[in-house]
This record gives sequence, C-alpha cells and structure tokens, in this order.
Amino acid sequence: MTDPSATARYDFASDNVAGACPEALEALIAANAGFASGYGTDRVTARAAERVRSVLDADADVRFVASGTAANAVILAALCRPFEAVLAHAHAHVCTDETGAPGFFGHGLGLIPLPGPSGRIEAGALEAALQAPEVSYRQSAAALSLTQATEYGRVYAEAELEALIAAAKARGLAVHLDGARIANAVAAGFDLKALKRLGVDAAVLGGTKAGMPLSEAVVLFDPALSRRFDARLKQAGQLPSKGRMLSAPWIGMLESGAWISRAAHANAMARRLAALTPFPVRHPVEANGVFVDMAEDRLQALRARGWFVYRFTDGSVRFMCSWATTPESVDALAADLKAIA
Repeated sequence: MTDPSATARYDFASDNVAGACPEALEALIAANAGFASGYGTDRVTARAAERVRSVLDADADVRFVASGTAANAVILAALCRPFEAVLAHAHAHVCTDETGAPGFFGHGLGLIPLPGPSGRIEAGALEAALQAPEVSYRQSAAALSLTQATEYGRVYAEAELEALIAAAKARGLAVHLDGARIANAVAAGFDLKALKRLGVDAAVLGGTKAGMPLSEAVVLFDPALSRRFDARLKQAGQLPSKGRMLSAPWIGMLESGAWISRAAHANAMARRLAALTPFPVRHPVEANGVFVDMAEDRLQALRARGWFVYRFTDGSVRFMCSWATTPESVDALAADLKAIA
C-alpha cells in the first residue's frame, strides 16, 4: 500500500510552501553581482528601504530580517520592558505560533490574549483590558499588537484599526502591527499609507508569504525606536553580514508591483476555492485563506487523497492560497472535496 505522505501535495498547507516569485529571484540574482559592504550598509539595502518608504509614504526606518517570528519578537521587545505585557488577539501568531519568542527576546515580557471574531480584537475586550488596574503582581500592558490581514484572513477596515489604536494610545500604549500578509490586505482594499497616520509605532511587512525567498521588512515609524536597533538585531541573530540577500527581493517585488499583484492573485484563488467547496466556510474570505468546518474523518479522507492541510486554532480546516496557486489546482482540490463531502 502506498504511503499517502510520500506523495502528499502541500499546495494549500500554507502560503509559505510555494517557491519564490520570478521578480524576487531576478532581483536577488542582480544584487549578487560584485562586492558590497556588509550588515545592511550596502546600496541594495538602501534602495530597498527607500522603496518600502515610498509605498508607505512615510519617513520611517527600515530593516530587513529573515524571520517573521524574529521581526515580531524584536519589535515587541523594543516596545516593552520585561515586567510589561503585550495585548494581542488570542489567536494571533505572537500568542499561538512563536514558542514564547516575544518573552525570550523581551527577557520576560508577557502576552495578554483578547477575544474577537475571525482574529479581529473586540473593541469592548480591549477597553476592559486597558482599564485593568496596574498592580505589582501582574504584567500591565505596554503595547497593543494587531494583525493585518488576520490569522483567519479577515481585513480590518481603517476605521476599525483607528478605534483600537486610539484607545491604546489614550492609555499610553505603543502599537505593533504584524503584517505577515499585509500585501493580501492591501490587495483586498486596505490603504498601506494608513499605517503612519493611524499611529502604528512599528510594523512588520511580510515578504516570505508574499513570494520572496525569506525576508520580512521591519518598519520603525517612531524614530525613538531606531537608537541602537541594529545592536538589538545583532544580538537576536537578525543582522546578517550579506544584508543585500534579504533586501534585494523587495526591490524586484516593489518596483514591478508584484508584491500586490501576486497577492491579488492569491486572494482570487481563495475566492475561487470558497465558491467551489461543499463544506461550510467559517470566516468571510477577504484575503488568501479559506477556513471550513470539516469532521476529522473527512479531513483524513482528504489527506488519503494526497492533500495535506492543517486543522487550525479554532478547529476549522485551513486552506491557504499563494502567488503560485493555479486555477487548475484549486479545481482539482475542489473535486476531491466534493468527492469526500
């Protein structure tokens, strides 16, 4: 009997299972020629940072790191002291998938989980957390972490973000934004230039899930955060000597427009899959993820047909589309979903 795992298809397991976009690889190859100064001081990195500032329309400090987990954790460590905490959605990546990295990088900073449908923080829950008294035996909040698009593919409207950020700022909190899939949010209509005017202090712009080999952009809107930030990155192992290898793909993706156009394609494939699946879709499909209600025996039946996908934090089964997802693969998956339904 053939082992299904030996021939498993990972097309929809995540949006980071795809390879890198041609635009990213071509820029990487171009940057590879010749010699350059190290540790992010090279002209390639400067050009990439300027492109990021341009799409943000903000005079921000930009760094490039190899991991979204490290990007989030290093930022949160810069925003909080060890005896303080971060408010975040209970299913945010920083709470569920980073193995305590914020606390590790932040030397003990804590996480306070908040509820909300489809990964969006409820305003009332945030307000209640902000009203909690500051006492010696509990880590009080010093920062708010938001995710755009959320872990469930929902996109905060600008007004929703504005309300959450304003409430946090009124209590003196800093604001971090995890934008691992922010390109998908932009492709769905979110204005990237809103981050600065909304008062976000630091953000992560996702490159890897958007189609780059491995790179996330750390954006510091608050200039006070820039002091000794390179030393913080160095200590965290996120200041590589060949910095141009992390920054070059951003040139290819941003100057060609592929960062958004490829995300738009992924979003479109998710909508196609949502329209074809016979299983109930649990969350509105706004970005590149489809989450369905599926019994365990049906999930195992799907895996037996060669498709590997995850059961997600809320119990739904997650299908993620990427820049490389094809209509043909969506249709093939849909046919198998209908066969096992």
